[in-house]
Amino acid sequence: MTTTEQRTAVARARRGGGRRAERGQGAGSRLLGVVVGLVLLAAAVAVQTLHMTEGQEGDPLTYTGVKGEAVDARRFTVRLDSFTAARSLQSSGSTLGTDNLFLIVNASAKSSREPYHLAQPVLLTADGKRFSATDRVNSDLTLAATWVQPDIWVSGRFYFEVPPSVLPGARVVFGLPNKTLVESYQPEVEVDLGLDEEGARKLAASPQDVYSTDKK
Repeated sequence: MTTTEQRTAVARARRGGGRRAERGQGAGSRLLGVVVGLVLLAAAVAVQTLHMTEGQEGDPLTYTGVKGEAVDARRFTVRLDSFTAARSLQSSGSTLGTDNLFLIVNASAKSSREPYHLAQPVLLTADGKRFSATDRVNSDLTLAATWVQPDIWVSGRFYFEVPPSVLPGARVVFGLPNKTLVESYQPEVEVDLGLDEEGARKLAASPQDVYSTDKK
C-alpha cells in the first residue's frame, strides 16, 4: 500500500468513527429524553392522585329526589314517605321535650343485591348547615336498626331536633354507615322536603304536642 492509500484509509476510518460516535450520542440523547418523559409522566400521575385523594376520591355520589319519590342509588333505594313535627317525644313512658322542634321523618328503603343498614341521616339546610339525627332517641327505634334487604321494602322513622328557622329549603341525606377505609364515591340519597317559607312556618306553628316513638 502506498503512502497516499494509507492516508486515505486513515481518513475513512476517522470519518467512520465520527459517524459511529454521532450515532451513539444521538441514541443517548433519545434515551435521556425517554427517561425524562417517564419521570414527568409519573410526577403528573402522582399530583393527580394526590388531588383526587384530598378533594374528590372520598366524595359521595349523590342521587337526588323529592318526597314520595323512590330514589335509586344503585346499591339501595330510599323513599321519604312523610314527615311531621312535634314538641316532645314519648318512649316507653318517658317524655323528651325540646326548646326547638322535633322533626320526624318516615322513610322506606330496599337494597339491590345484598343487605345493608342505613346510617342515621343528616338534615342539610338551604345555607349548607348539617344537623345529625338526634341521639336522644335510641337508634333501635329508627330505620337504621333494620336490615334493608334486596327487593323488599322496609319502613321506619328517623328523628331530628332542630330550630324551626332551618326548615325552609331543607333536605334529608340518607347513606350507608361510615367504614374504617374510606370508599370512593359511596352513594347517598338527598331528598328535598319541599318546604318553602310558608310551608315551614305552618309546620312549626302546629306541631303535635306528643309523638310516640313506640307506635307502629
